[in-house]
Amino acid sequence: METALYLPVKRFLEKLGFTVKGEVGGCDLVALNGDDPPIVVIGELKLSFNLELILQAVDRAGAADEVWLAAKLSARGKGRESDARYRNLCRRLGFGMLAVTNTGDVEVLVKPPTSAPRRDPKKRSRLIAEHQKRKGDPVMGGSTRAPIMTAYRQQALACASALSGGPRRVRDLRAAIPDAGKILLHNVYGWFDRAERGIYVLTDAGHAALKRWPQQPMDLAAAGSPPP
Repeated sequence: METALYLPVKRFLEKLGFTVKGEVGGCDLVALNGDDPPIVVIGELKLSFNLELILQAVDRAGAADEVWLAAKLSARGKGRESDARYRNLCRRLGFGMLAVTNTGDVEVLVKPPTSAPRRDPKKRSRLIAEHQKRKGDPVMGGSTRAPIMTAYRQQALACASALSGGPRRVRDLRAAIPDAGKILLHNVYGWFDRAERGIYVLTDAGHAALKRWPQQPMDLAAAGSPPP
């Protein structure tokens, strides 16, 4: 699976000083380095180098300073990574190529150019914001079948954890979860129900979500006791 390529590529970029997170904004991985504005690197993973991998990179290019295509190195060296036309196409498009061996080593086949590419500021800003808001690296790049643990889902789970002990006022949650009001109001996942004005409870779907994604208990003692 493509997820098997994620950790080797992540380690490769971390050695270059990047902070890497998987499945950010539809990209298999996003890596940031530096501050305000950070350098943005996008990586796309496939089991083999093919046209679809290049098309994905073209779609991502506007949001990144560098785009790397990563695929498994073919056993007999007869894959596209050995095709000079494929490598030259990546060079012309400004993409880097990484080959991952069976032992987890990463080989640089093509380096991306140093010249700055055209940028899509809005898309770039969304990727940076999602990367920075997301706690840890909860999803391996290349995942396709499981729901993505976005920063929004992480905050929604924090709200669910806070409500697992009973009804809570929105104002009691804002100190720990600044976006609690919006999350509870919009109720994207169906985890919450409004008991009365400003007070929410957890639904059966919310309890099921906590079983699927267990959370650390939240200390809300400073926020006061639950509403009667």
